[in-house]
Amino acid sequence: MAEVTTYYLEMSSPASLKSKDNPKGIVVSECSTKQFEFNKFLYRFIGEKWLWTDKLSWNDRHWQDYVEQDSLRTFVAYSGGSIAGYFELLRESDEVEIIYFGLAEPFIGKGHGGYLLTEAIKAAWNWENVERVWVHTCSLDHPSALQNYLSRGMKIYKTETADASFASGSLRRNN
Repeated sequence: MAEVTTYYLEMSSPASLKSKDNPKGIVVSECSTKQFEFNKFLYRFIGEKWLWTDKLSWNDRHWQDYVEQDSLRTFVAYSGGSIAGYFELLRESDEVEIIYFGLAEPFIGKGHGGYLLTEAIKAAWNWENVERVWVHTCSLDHPSALQNYLSRGMKIYKTETADASFASGSLRRNN
């Protein structure tokens, strides 16, 4: 059975961010009105290619409780009116996790990921009194995912390897 490696990355200062400019006219907007149906759609639309499965069994009430948390923020990237990608940020005390991050298939491999990740990290640091921004990705995600996080200034602080049979769901959240 194949093994999956999960990489946990962090940034402890906004000064560590190595920004990437917006080369293609992407517009990133925060969803100021919380609509669990939209988050559910984004999760499936972006995550299906990467086998995101941890929330597929959730009922609408569970989705609503998740999305309506004050500690959750959702941002969507658009290009020419189309959804190019999205990210969700979840705050716990003085830390913000980039809980979901991904691009829509037509935008993968076209230089959008670095800019969208720059925007995700900036948005995380824009919360008051944040001391750490973190994320995890795994070897099943896009081949450039790990390098994108490292190129933006994040550092690996933990690595775990598990049997692929245990990889569905929580190991596959970020790409």
